[in-house]
Amino acid sequence: MATLPAEIIIEQKMINSTSPKYLNIKIIIVAAISAFACFQSCSPSKPPLTGNLPAQLYYTADDYKSVEKINTHVHIRMDDTTFLNLAAADNFRVLNVSVNSPSAPPIEKQRNISVRLIKSYPTRISYATTISVKNWNSEAWQQEMIYFLKESFDMGAVGVKVWKNIGMDLRDKNGKFVMIDDPRFDPIIDFIEKSNKTLIGHLGEPRNCWLPIEKMTVQGDKDYFKAHPQYHMYLHPEYPSYEDQLNAKDRMLAKHPNLRFVGAHLGSLEWSVDELAKRLDRFPNMAVDMAERISHLQYQAVTEWQKVHDFFIKYQDRLIYATDQRVDSTQIPSQRNTEAHESWLRHWKFFTSDEKMKVPKVEKEFKGLKLPREVVDKIYRKNAEKWFPEMAKLH
Repeated sequence: MATLPAEIIIEQKMINSTSPKYLNIKIIIVAAISAFACFQSCSPSKPPLTGNLPAQLYYTADDYKSVEKINTHVHIRMDDTTFLNLAAADNFRVLNVSVNSPSAPPIEKQRNISVRLIKSYPTRISYATTISVKNWNSEAWQQEMIYFLKESFDMGAVGVKVWKNIGMDLRDKNGKFVMIDDPRFDPIIDFIEKSNKTLIGHLGEPRNCWLPIEKMTVQGDKDYFKAHPQYHMYLHPEYPSYEDQLNAKDRMLAKHPNLRFVGAHLGSLEWSVDELAKRLDRFPNMAVDMAERISHLQYQAVTEWQKVHDFFIKYQDRLIYATDQRVDSTQIPSQRNTEAHESWLRHWKFFTSDEKMKVPKVEKEFKGLKLPREVVDKIYRKNAEKWFPEMAKLH
């Protein structure tokens, strides 16, 4: 039963009085008590979080370093300690993600780098392995990959990443593009699921990829596709379409409803929180990381701030902080670390404040989302520990 506030309990005693001076008070108090009781019985046990909460339920800029955080999508491709020292100073743990990319070292070398870093920073870094499609057309490919994954899991991998070369580069013996729903992937995905690991899917690209450069919505995409025309699908209309990529992923998820799946880069649905919400509703085994796509959320916040804010509230258990930062020998460490730190601070400001902001990748001004602490803790740490359970052991 609901407990009445002390001041109402005190005044309730006056109801029993027959003194005329209390008659009007009696009527008012009875109404107040009835309204309070109705409010208590009719209200949900946990009201939805909104922007109108006491100040102590929000973080500020001063809380940034004191809050434990996880970045679930970085690519450390060398035995570098300065980046991990920066992460430690900013109270981040990181997930180092291997990738089967032409610009990355061989996947065995990436694994060895991760294992060495974990030995040096056992509470600061975890790693996700990947698969190679180099020998896709070999009959032995499936067994080779399952063996590699088992070996990687034994060496500490908490997940597996599949990359956009599936659907955008890989072809079968007949020259047909291979998509992620190809039956030859099923034994691999089944093994990942049975091993209680998470599949991370960078499948497809942002919708901007199918637009001319001048029509792209954020600067990051303009810069990337200028530098990588081989992945700019506007220039390659003969390749699978944006919809083809999404549909193949949907079919894969429908075949594997118990697979724990994290869609990298907002699941390639970065352009619309409405469209992303539809996928999250359809596939309860799916979450998404925000790697290199936070600018798309900021872009939407320019004109639809409330919609973006409410999306974070509703799907607060399915959104995972990540950045896609890279560490390799082509960079100047001090410059790279400064840029990383500044971007982390901008992200924190976007999620925790309602200040007006300008960022390098979004042309117009927008307002921060000012999410409640409970939501911020989920997107920065708790969801990572939920969708990559072994990372919770480092907490």
